[in-house]
Amino acid sequence: MKNNASSVVIPRRHNSKKIVRKVLIYIVLALVAIVCAGPFVWMLSASFKSGQNIYDLSFIPAHPTFDNYIGVWNFLSVPQYLLNTVIMTVASIVIDVVFSALCAYPLARMNFRGKNVVMSILIASMIIPAAAGMVINYLTISAMNLLDTLTGAILPGAVKVFSIILLRQAYLGVPRELIEAARIDGAGEMRIWGQIMVPGIIPTISTVVIFDFISKWNEFLWPVIVLQDPAKYPLATALQYLNGSFNYKFGYIAAGAIISIIPVIIVFVLCQKNYIEAVSGAVKG
Repeated sequence: MKNNASSVVIPRRHNSKKIVRKVLIYIVLALVAIVCAGPFVWMLSASFKSGQNIYDLSFIPAHPTFDNYIGVWNFLSVPQYLLNTVIMTVASIVIDVVFSALCAYPLARMNFRGKNVVMSILIASMIIPAAAGMVINYLTISAMNLLDTLTGAILPGAVKVFSIILLRQAYLGVPRELIEAARIDGAGEMRIWGQIMVPGIIPTISTVVIFDFISKWNEFLWPVIVLQDPAKYPLATALQYLNGSFNYKFGYIAAGAIISIIPVIIVFVLCQKNYIEAVSGAVKG
């Protein structure tokens, strides 16, 4: 009888510890979520408030209004800034994905002299701050007569070392048997790259797209340096450049920030499945 009683008590204690542990984990996660999402929710709420109650800490507006969005849309010429941002972002993503995927393939699947040296240089270059190359980038863009052009705002830093390394690691996960079978069938390297390697790393490419989109969509400093005409600014730069005009209307700033954030959320929602697959695959690897 004692043995039976002890065998019943121990599982109950064990289950109670599990429940307490899970409750604590959920409480911590909820607090982290509140800390991370709280400012965004408050800014979203502030964008629907009038000027009289803009600093009210309540998250639900008493009298929600779209006046802030209408004011920002009319004052800032948001469609033009959105168009500039879309052009710069899409062009940067295409350039980075194509050239990074091409550069990563030989580093992952080909043997050539100096391969390890190239990888070491790429990894070492990630230590250099991005701001350190702005002077060289500016002089290069100036020599190419690309100042005050969207091309000059796009090209510097379009191909990222991080993307090359990330795609290289993804290529290493593609079964070598598929490559060997394709070579036996007479496929060349470009065909292997386009029909076998690239389709096999779509989740990682989606991750690169998300990182590039967030980085380029929110870029501020480089467009300010290279673009002299404010009409060519991307949206993030326009919002912060005109911040002084809105210092008495925080609702405008909140509405403009929400307009800028919405596309990022949409892209992440569309790519989140592949992003999670890439991250989970990296963790397992």
